[in-house]
Amino acid sequence: MADLPEVRFLTVAEVADIMRVSKMTVYRLVHSGELPAVRFGRSYRVPEQAVTQALQRPIADVG
Repeated sequence: MADLPEVRFLTVAEVADIMRVSKMTVYRLVHSGELPAVRFGRSYRVPEQAVTQALQRPIADVG
């Protein structure tokens, strides 16, 4: 059997704390596809690497 890479999953609340946004904002990012997530039962888990990558993306110019 192939070795699977170790992936650390974060809760929506943990992602919100790290990104300094509300939980609702995290849910919007997940539902829009901007932030990948896995559904476990009734809750979502976000790969830690996805959060790191999202924080490193350049911010879109709103002007």
